[in-house]
Amino acid sequence: MCADLVPDDLWERVAPLLPPAPERRHRHPGRLRVPDRAALAGVIYALRTGVAWRDVPAQAVGCSGVTAWRRLRDWTEAGVWPRLHAALLTGLRRADLLDLGDCAVDGSHVQALKDISGGDLVGPSPVDRARPGSKHHVIVDRCGTPLAVTLTGGNRHDVTQLLPLLDAIPPIRGLRGRPRRRPRRLFADRGYDFDKYRRLLRQRGIKPMIARRGVAHGSGLGKVRWVVERTFAWLHQFKRLRTRYERRADLHQGLLDLACSIICLRRLRKSF
Repeated sequence: MCADLVPDDLWERVAPLLPPAPERRHRHPGRLRVPDRAALAGVIYALRTGVAWRDVPAQAVGCSGVTAWRRLRDWTEAGVWPRLHAALLTGLRRADLLDLGDCAVDGSHVQALKDISGGDLVGPSPVDRARPGSKHHVIVDRCGTPLAVTLTGGNRHDVTQLLPLLDAIPPIRGLRGRPRRRPRRLFADRGYDFDKYRRLLRQRGIKPMIARRGVAHGSGLGKVRWVVERTFAWLHQFKRLRTRYERRADLHQGLLDLACSIICLRRLRKSF
């Protein structure tokens, strides 16, 4: 099962980014360290199935859920997942599978467990009877490839993450010249209809393509913007992301970045 959860092409990209294992003590070395690949398999198993960490099948995966959670914590604090995502975006651009001309942005609400209602980046959702929740905000290219994803409380307005999402796009290399970090045009729904943010986008050299409030449907922007909805469907196929389970926001953000990396890898495989 470890090879199924962590295929060779994924492991070849992750392994160079992992921090070195701590040296074993010469006296009383203790148990052997679980291999990093098995620990990553445990993380991906929990990400895909949504099971509690204590329910990760150690015999089938090769790693207990507690060990997988600890490695997730250590690798998240080491910044592994953003670097993995950036490396895969570079590979997509090198393969001419990334279209940064037109990008789309949107947000999606996820419910949080009651016992983490006091956790980081959790707030009362105005669309879910003030139940505790969080929001996923994502920006994608024209094909729906996730470029950046952020996490906020459920009570935050989508437009507040417009500029942070643009700033979160890593420098995407892969071709000669300067790395790309911004689109030419940005598509968004009526929730982003603020003249202030239109001006800020134009100052960055981005043409805003944002639907107007109070105007009848049929603007035609949905022909390009629909890909962001499909990306949310891809993200929420990872059952661990459908509900906010982690009290620590950085761990949930790390799982989001890992899911985006897996989506990018799937698209990169189609080029071979």
